Amino acid sequence: MTRTVSDDTPLVGANSPFFRIIKEGLDGLVDGEDYYDLLAEDVVFEYVITVPGYPRRVEGRQGIVGVYSDYGDYVKLHSTDNLRVHRDPETSVVVLEYEVHGTSARTGRPYDNRFVSVVTIKDRRVTHWRDYLDPLAVFDAQGWPQGGRS
Repeated sequence: MTRTVSDDTPLVGANSPFFRIIKEGLDGLVDGEDYYDLLAEDVVFEYVITVPGYPRRVEGRQGIVGVYSDYGDYVKLHSTDNLRVHRDPETSVVVLEYEVHGTSARTGRPYDNRFVSVVTIKDRRVTHWRDYLDPLAVFDAQGWPQGGRS
C-alpha cells in the first residue's frame, strides 16, 4: 500500500497529514475518530532513534498528548507519503514505514524525514509504539550544529 496525504495542517491536531497517514496505515485494526483516540489509555511509546531533548519513553495517552502539543512550534508539516504497511495478524503488530515533509518553524529550512513505527494493537487500540527516525533530518532542518551539514 502506498499513499500520499497532503495539506498545510500543522502536525498537531487530528487532521494533520501525519495523523491521517498513521490512521490509514492502521485502517480496520483500530477504532477512533482522531489519532489520540487510537491509543489505549496506558499506551507506551519508545523513541529508539531520536534527537537530544526528546523523551526516550512516554507512558499513557495524556503523556503523548503532552509530547506532541507544541510540535507545531518546531515543524510545519505539509505532507506525508510513501506509506508501507507490514502486518502480522498473529502477533497483532503492524510496521509502518512513511515519510514526512515540511519546514522548520524556527529556521524555515526544509524538513524531510523517514520513519519506521512498530505498533502493537490489542482490543482495537494501540498499546505499544516503537519509533525510529532519521535524526540528521531534524538536525539539518533546525540548523544543528550551527550551520548544519554542507
